[in-house]
Amino acid sequence: MFFRQKRSGDRVYLQVVENRWESGRTRQKVIATLGRVEDLRESGEFDALLQSGAKFAKQAMVVSAHKAGDTTSVRNRSVGPALVFGRLWEELGIPDAIERLLAGRRFTLPVERVLFMSVLHRLLESGSDRSCVLDWSRDVEIPGAEEVGLHQAYRAMEWLGEPLPQGAQAHATPFAPRCVKDVIEETLFARRRHLFTELELVFFDTTSIYFEGEGGQTLGQYGYSKDHRPDCKQMIVGVVLDHEGRPLCCELWPGNVADVTTLVPVVNRLRQRFHISSVCIVADRGMISRQSMNALQAADNRTHYILGARLRSSKEVDQEVLSRPGRYRVVRGPRQQADDPSPLQVKEVFVENRRSIVCLNVEQARQDKADRDAIVASLREQLTKGDKTLVGNGGYRRFLSGRGAGFEIDEAKIRREERYDGKWVIQTDRTDLSAEDVALKYKELWMVEDMHRTGKSVLETRPIYHKRDETIRGHVFCSFLALLLRTELLRRIEDRGERVEWARMISDLEALRLTEVVHHDQHFLLRTDVRGDCATAFQAAGVAIPPTVQRLKPHL
Repeated sequence: MFFRQKRSGDRVYLQVVENRWESGRTRQKVIATLGRVEDLRESGEFDALLQSGAKFAKQAMVVSAHKAGDTTSVRNRSVGPALVFGRLWEELGIPDAIERLLAGRRFTLPVERVLFMSVLHRLLESGSDRSCVLDWSRDVEIPGAEEVGLHQAYRAMEWLGEPLPQGAQAHATPFAPRCVKDVIEETLFARRRHLFTELELVFFDTTSIYFEGEGGQTLGQYGYSKDHRPDCKQMIVGVVLDHEGRPLCCELWPGNVADVTTLVPVVNRLRQRFHISSVCIVADRGMISRQSMNALQAADNRTHYILGARLRSSKEVDQEVLSRPGRYRVVRGPRQQADDPSPLQVKEVFVENRRSIVCLNVEQARQDKADRDAIVASLREQLTKGDKTLVGNGGYRRFLSGRGAGFEIDEAKIRREERYDGKWVIQTDRTDLSAEDVALKYKELWMVEDMHRTGKSVLETRPIYHKRDETIRGHVFCSFLALLLRTELLRRIEDRGERVEWARMISDLEALRLTEVVHHDQHFLLRTDVRGDCATAFQAAGVAIPPTVQRLKPHL
């Protein structure tokens, strides 16, 4: 039933109306006409009626009593994140994959709940695993994880990183064993494989993560640090995305493994792990070498590639590809608005049977020229004051050449640098894709780079304090699962034609809280108001927002 205003001429009457289902349709029946609206307001009869009926509306009474401070609060916790990401966690099949692997194991701890708590912590608060269990989890409602201890969190992550038995190591890379987390990745892929039969395109890139301490038994090694921390031992993390930008798997290696040695083992492992007949790998120039390209083109290896090439250090690219004349084709013209994609032009070059795509961003070319002109102008001015201090500056040194006991500007080096302005080169064996498509596919490699930035900053994968290889693998894999949930939620929101700012949406989700209160010896749950992008996240995940007031069953 509900109140309705009924207009009759210049008068408005207040009615009580009831909806009824009759003859296959909804019909409205007037229960009572209470009188003219203005008369009810002036006489106060309507207010008296509502006050008289309020004693029969317990929910409204509880809310009013709570606002007036007449209730006793028992607990207050954030519920939005666990509801939204818990639904995605279930729909992606992560609990099923975990429970299947736990079959036959005599774990007394709730492994799946512990791991979900760790993953949710990465999405919301980040920080150390210790702070997750001892501090953060006390303020978040996660069913089944109420009494989790720190040792249980460490044990669950250690299980994720446990190597599989010797007989299950057939698809391992030379750098790391097959682990429990690998089987979970394969299981999750198998659940959604019906969407496509081949991994038509995968994106691969690596980054380094440093340790505060010594690292694991084998993972912590000194190597080239992309974090600019050569003083710390580190590990290498590789992430593979499918053609839709979904995280497919992560690879974890010792910190002294060079990128150029990882490409072929990763590609071979992808085909074996996910039972695919052919794949096209998209990777950055740090992965490429003549040996790796020859291996990818082997007759028995149905693997294609779209790889970035080194401009200056590759003789073929520098002297052959960039020197070939030819007209560029416009893929994207100049920007019309600030948030438009950057301009792009391409041309195709063949050296023997090897296909290269030269890409040009005219906007970047102008910027490169302006930067170089500024450096050279400053260099000319500095040379008049002496050249001894210039050699230590890398920006200056590349435009200098020796002259007796001193230095001078090398005009040939300046002209040589002009050839690279706004350009990059892609090498590929894909002849079924146009030059434009190859360039655009390679540009999508930013998705993996964005995943690495998110994993390091937003999810605080680094630094790592664990000392065992198994626990370290589990720690990083929890961040991978967090990236998987993050990607899934943002993809669903985008499919709805909406856009959100991640940090603000997370804040809005955390602000949705349930407070347990006691009123007249009865327990109720009161929900806070829904704000901002909270409703968008719930709708995208397909979760119902909790009611404003819930009456709890009596405590036994």
